Parts: sequence; structure tokens; C-alpha cells
Amino acid sequence: MLRWTTLAALPLLALVAPLPAHAADTPMQSTVERLNDPAQQDRMADTVAAMVRALMQLNVGPLAEAVARVDPESDAAYIPPDATLGEIAGKDDPYYAERVGDDVRAGSRMAGQAASTLASYAPVLKDMARDLAAQWEKQRDAERR
Repeated sequence: MLRWTTLAALPLLALVAPLPAHAADTPMQSTVERLNDPAQQDRMADTVAAMVRALMQLNVGPLAEAVARVDPESDAAYIPPDATLGEIAGKDDPYYAERVGDDVRAGSRMAGQAASTLASYAPVLKDMARDLAAQWEKQRDAERR
């Protein structure tokens, strides 16, 4: 489930992506701030929970019927015509969507913490990359002599 939650949350990162109109020190800092914003985390979690709630109510009976026509021995042949995705997935739990939302909220907090850590290392990593490039050029030039 965690993998599905992660995949479902990826499009929502667009909600926290920095916009050019934002006045921040750097685009990375803007992203870090937005990922660490509890209101943004709640917005992402609530959006995913609403999407999951809607998906769990989706009628999959016609799809199962089509699959059963192609493969009459499949389990789809036993799915009732009015079955929902939630019933088929065994997720007819009324709190399932909220738990998924809580997982997204927790994942957002972790992403914010990770982004904060990466942002703090960014200057050092940039300097290391510059030094490695300079060393590579020096070695390349030495080989050409």
C-alpha cells in the first residue's frame, strides 16, 4: 500500500513546486518551505483521501464482465455487476481513505525533512561538483600533453 500511496502522491508534488512568482531565496528553498508547511501537507493528504474515496466507489462490474468474456476462467467471472473497486480490493472499510491520507501526510513530512537536509547540503555538494569538474579537466589536460 505504501508504494501505491507514494505513486498517488507524486502528481500532488506539483502543488508544492515553486512558482516563478514566489519571492524566495532559491527555488529549492521555496520547495523546502512548502513541503514543510503543515497546511500544504494537509491539502495533499486531503486531496489523496478524496481521490481514494472516489476510486473505491468506482463500479468495476462492467470491466470485470469484459475480462470474463475474454477469459471465462478468470476470477473476474465471479465479480458481481454492481461491485465497486473498494469491495473487490477488500477496502470497504469506511476509514481506508483517511488512513491513506494520513500516510500521505506522514510521507509529506518525511519529504519535507529530507528536502531540508538536502537543501542544507546543497552548497557543499555544489562545491564538490565544481572541484571534481576542475580535477577532471586538469587530468584530461595532463593526458593531452
